[in-house]
Amino acid sequence: MAWTNYHGHCYYCDGKLEPEAYVEKALELDMPAIGFSSHCPFEGGHGWNMKMEELPDYLKEVEGLKQQYGDQIQIYTGLEMDYIPGVISNQSEHIKQANLDYTIGSIHYTGVFDDGRFCEIDGAHQKFLEGLHHIFDGDVKAMVSKYFELTREMLKDGIDVLGHLDKIKIQAEQGVLFSEFEDWYRIEVSKTLESIAEEKVILEVNTRGIYKKKSVETYPSKWILTLAKELDIDIMLNADAHHPEELNAVFTETASKLKKIGFKELKVLKNGEWVSLSFSERGVNWE
Repeated sequence: MAWTNYHGHCYYCDGKLEPEAYVEKALELDMPAIGFSSHCPFEGGHGWNMKMEELPDYLKEVEGLKQQYGDQIQIYTGLEMDYIPGVISNQSEHIKQANLDYTIGSIHYTGVFDDGRFCEIDGAHQKFLEGLHHIFDGDVKAMVSKYFELTREMLKDGIDVLGHLDKIKIQAEQGVLFSEFEDWYRIEVSKTLESIAEEKVILEVNTRGIYKKKSVETYPSKWILTLAKELDIDIMLNADAHHPEELNAVFTETASKLKKIGFKELKVLKNGEWVSLSFSERGVNWE
């Protein structure tokens, strides 16, 4: 039994260290596979996005690690894709030409300011409020609904994995701005889950909100995962690691909760194919 992680950021975007440091830590943890998913580059991207001119170096460096460590661990090349209609998507030409092993699709932006800046949903709360008031006229329901609408559009874009489905909840001000228990919010989530099931996209269970103390639950929350189980949606467990020490953060506790919900398998990328493996609190049954 061992853990895998396919959502990870190195120094090509907003991660802390060089890719090799993550591979070395993964070997220390006896992980059989690891994937890199730096934030995709695009014109107008924010500070956490990879620069367009660095994409070739990123691809080359990870490919070099595959050659160097291939007899010890499986290494996969991915990107965490943004989706902004008319700007960036999984079908953008530079993404298709990158010959990636997989992509994670995540919504980070919900609109555009008059000066051309993209409105971010998971940065500083003040920036979220700026977008809320200047783009959505203070209508938080409209802003959050747009987030899920963009998510559903992105699901049709050929991504393999949906990243941190409900991350926008970190901007809720503990229920003051909005609550994930309001009927309209639950309707948006339910529609999105139906789209995930229809498109057969893997739903990521992301632990970063917990260990960074942004959320008391995973992305997505337990009630959403319970609905996902009812819809037979495939899930995978990722740490969204920005430092090697985070590669399996909160995995044991999260696996226990997933078992209680009723999940019996996790999706992993093994030998170049997505497969479902049984798991326990100690990891996936890789053998």
